[in-house]
Amino acid sequence: MKNKINKPAFRNNFRMTLGRLYFTVKRYFEWCFDGKLYAINKVQNERLEYKIFISQSPLRRALKNIDEYLNENKITNLKIAIEQINGIILKPQEVFSYWKLIGKPTKSKGYKEGFVLHNGKIAKEIGGGLCQLSNLIYWITLHTPLTITERWRHNYDVFPDTGRDRPFASGATCSFNYVDLQIKNTTQNTYQLILKLENDHLVGEIFH
Repeated sequence: MKNKINKPAFRNNFRMTLGRLYFTVKRYFEWCFDGKLYAINKVQNERLEYKIFISQSPLRRALKNIDEYLNENKITNLKIAIEQINGIILKPQEVFSYWKLIGKPTKSKGYKEGFVLHNGKIAKEIGGGLCQLSNLIYWITLHTPLTITERWRHNYDVFPDTGRDRPFASGATCSFNYVDLQIKNTTQNTYQLILKLENDHLVGEIFH
């Protein structure tokens, strides 16, 4: 399986601001003109026949120096983002783009302030916490024949070892819209991604 791994580089604040603007606009142009067939169709009330893999991660974790309200806000953010992705159908040659489906997290859409990681430090941002969703989707995809064409890895691991059931560096960070997770269906089968919050966990399943 192809797996393009990119590591975010460190920049000063001025360069980061200009760079973020440049790459955000660049991504919008790519979505319009890069010739990729992006997946947009969702079927939420039906499932394809065969379940390939299921995984889950806890919604609440005791993290050092993290206010509890940020955990609760993260759950709100996940609920909103899941609605944009749950049930997505990935047909042969189609490409799943995490941010193209979710769109920009804003207050007007109901997103709240959650924690994010910037240069190895914890910060607060509207829509924070959505990396948990991109992490789960990436991990599920590793257990399928689908091809990961874009993935950015975390440069800092904030989570404790307690209860860890996945290896280090097995996540996929995200930042709207240029730090994306993209997955291409290079097979002859159609796939479906199901996401939900259940029993205090974020749950993901993939079918074909």
